[in-house]
Formats: sequence, structure tokens, C-alpha cells
Amino acid sequence: MKNQIIPVLILAILISGCGGQQSPKKMSIAGEAQGTYYAITYYDVQERNFQPMVDSLLQSFDQSVSLWVDQSILSKVNRGDTNVLLDTTFLYNFILSKEISALTNGYFDFTIGPLAQAWGFHRKNRMELSQKQIDSLRNLVGYKKVRLEGGRIVKDDPRMSFDFNAIAQGYSVDLIADMFDKLGLQSFIVDVGGEIIARNRKPDGKNWIVAIETPTESKTDERTYEVTLPLENLALATSGSYRKYFEKDGKRYSHAIDPKTGYPVDHNLLSVTTLAGNAALADALSTALMVMGLEKSIKLLENLPDVEAYFIYWSEDNTYETYATKGMKALIEK
Repeated sequence: MKNQIIPVLILAILISGCGGQQSPKKMSIAGEAQGTYYAITYYDVQERNFQPMVDSLLQSFDQSVSLWVDQSILSKVNRGDTNVLLDTTFLYNFILSKEISALTNGYFDFTIGPLAQAWGFHRKNRMELSQKQIDSLRNLVGYKKVRLEGGRIVKDDPRMSFDFNAIAQGYSVDLIADMFDKLGLQSFIVDVGGEIIARNRKPDGKNWIVAIETPTESKTDERTYEVTLPLENLALATSGSYRKYFEKDGKRYSHAIDPKTGYPVDHNLLSVTTLAGNAALADALSTALMVMGLEKSIKLLENLPDVEAYFIYWSEDNTYETYATKGMKALIEK
């Protein structure tokens, strides 16, 4: 009897040891996509490498909404192909872009394509634009002039073209997050070119920490950081004029174009960082607020209770100041 009990006890101990919960291991992957970088950290008990899946998702994404892929769905729509089949990625970007265009009274407008191209944001060579040319191009801009009918895009003028640059990168972050959710990951942070989403906290209970960059005099200056804040089940995006611009005759032109004037924005706002429930919304709103300027942005945010923002702007004495919404202040001060 004694000899029979010992093996049973040993077996019970072994089973108990094997059944102990394993700690998830920190995994990091990085690469290039959409003309920028991506950097992802996640925790996984199985220590799986998801880089091939991420790369495949991002390549498929470019085939839908990239301006720089000649045969993408977006490129075909911009060329006037009325028979192109629209996939869910294109449709999501189109529908959400229409909604945000209406929400911001047209300060965000994805039909900005003709103006963006003329100002040289889609290529290296820039046009010398007269007021007459700008006014002519503005006739090709207007989110109310395009619609979805029977699964097809209809434009009031076939020369109109779309630019999803201010929303698509954020949406690619959301797609990666959705994929990780379905794979059962509980803790991760996804960063594609500065558009970020974080899910839950790290396994040790610590927050994911992200930073808001300090404006610099030159786009080549070393990056420093204004503030840091915890990010948990939220997305963050930043739009700024201090790194993305071109210079002509000693004047800087922002990459953000005001659809209402046809010109790149020219005000004292240097950057806007937006927090929202998903990265596509944060991405689009950061651009819209950058175009609107500080005063109009504050008024809009009063009606958006689930969105927070942090603004950096030049003051009258040529120093930069900041403004944060109440919810953003609370996060920064944690």
C-alpha cells in the first residue's frame, strides 16, 4: 500500500505544477508601413510572433486606401473608376470621413485631394498657385458633393479626389488592435507613425506610458517631450505643423490645408494631441482641430464628452503655451 501511495502523490504534485498559470512574456515587433514606422509591444503566454500577420494586414490595407499604390481602391476611385469594388476598409474610411466632415463643419474634409496635390503634399514638385487657381481647385472640394449609392461612389464632379491620410493611419492601428483582441491578447500597445492605441494595462498592473512631443524650431531637431500620460483602452493621435511643412520665400507652410480657404493653415497652433476611443477618430479629429485653431477647437470639444485634447501654441510674446481639456489634465496629473 505504501509503495502505491508514493507514486500517486508524486503524480499529483507534477500535475499541480504543470497546471500553474504561466506568466505572459513581453514581445516586441517593429517594421515599416505607409511611409512610416510601426512599433508594437504585446504580452503573450505562448510567445507567438505576430509580425507576419501584422505585415500582411498592413500590405492589404495599402491595397485599399493608399494614395501611393497605383492600383489601390482609393487610387482607382480618384481616377474615376466607377466599377471598382469597394472593400470594408475603404467603406469604413469613407463613411467615418463623411461623419467627421459634418461634425467639424467641413474643417476636416477628405475631398481635399486636388488641393493637397497642388500644394505638393502628394509629390515633390509644387505648383505656383495663384488665388484664381486656388479658387478653381476649391470647387472640387466638398464632402457634401460625394456620396455612396448602390455600393458605388458618386461624385458631383468626376475630377474630385479623396485623401484619407488624416484618418487611414489611425484606422490601421484599430485593425491591428482588433486582430489582437481576436487572438486573445489582453495587454498590448500599437504605434503606427505616432497613432497609438493601448489595451488594458501591463500584466504587472502598470500603465502604458506615452509622451507628447515638445515643438521644435526645425523638423530635424532632436525630439524631446512635453508631458507623459498613462494610456489604457484609449487611442492617441497628434497633428503638428512644426515637423510636417515646407518652406517657400522664407515662410513655412503647414501640411494641414484649410478646406475653406484652400491654403495651408497659418495660425499660432503648433500641435494638437487627441484622445478618443479609437485611433481613426483620434487621428481625424487631431487634424480637424489643427485646422480649426484653438478657439474653434475648444468650442467643438465642449460637445464631445468622450474626446480629450492637448494643444501647444505660440503666444503673443513668441513663446509657446499649452491648453488641456479637463480630462486630459486629469490624466497628465496622475
